[in-house]
Amino acid sequence: MTADRTRAAGPGSAGPGSASTGSAGTGKASTRELILDTAERLFAEQGIFATSNRRIAEAAGQGNTSVAGYHFGSKADLVRAITRRFTAEAERSRTQMLAGLDDSATLEELLGCLVRPWTDRFEALGPDSYFARVCAQAMNNPTLRPIVVEEGSHSASLEQTWEALDKYFPGGADLSTELRRGMMQHLIVFVCAEREGALAEGRPTSRRTWADEANGLIDALQGIITAAMTDLSPSPARRRPYGRVS
Repeated sequence: MTADRTRAAGPGSAGPGSASTGSAGTGKASTRELILDTAERLFAEQGIFATSNRRIAEAAGQGNTSVAGYHFGSKADLVRAITRRFTAEAERSRTQMLAGLDDSATLEELLGCLVRPWTDRFEALGPDSYFARVCAQAMNNPTLRPIVVEEGSHSASLEQTWEALDKYFPGGADLSTELRRGMMQHLIVFVCAEREGALAEGRPTSRRTWADEANGLIDALQGIITAAMTDLSPSPARRRPYGRVS
């Protein structure tokens, strides 16, 4: 996997101590990253629920077939860790983008803050890009979707972007706006997943580059936001179906 994926050690990593303690902490962090990279790839290629912890351990070259469970717990915990890692990268990128904007930011510029942290990251990862396919699977699963939504809810830059976009929605904070946000998030996730899968399998793509894909998504999202509004009546048993994940 790329060096770009390196993360700081988690719980159990060494602090100021002996060299042997430091080596043990570094080794544990490296194993966690290896397991995370391997799980993300297998989840994308073979499916989240078709991939066992044993298969992850074997593909990662680990003799202990329970190593994934030891480091991460359940499969849902693995999905959470994968999502958290990607979200942290997107957060850094989006924060930089927002820093270059002011109150006069256009709709197109703000939508770029939704889309480009994803597409730029996938472009940078190249053949090591798997997250869009993992996220698309999770979004379609009632158990995993809340995990993806929760991890996205911790993004301050994402919240700032949505707040800046609120003025462009025709209905304010109503059901129409809620539904449009959900459509926008699904569009970003599934368009990226489709392109990522096509590139991995050598299939043709509708657009030449990730930058072109981002431009197309931004055009489509503008259409969703600015479309004429029809009155909607909420279902009596309606719950909030969408969270902020992109």
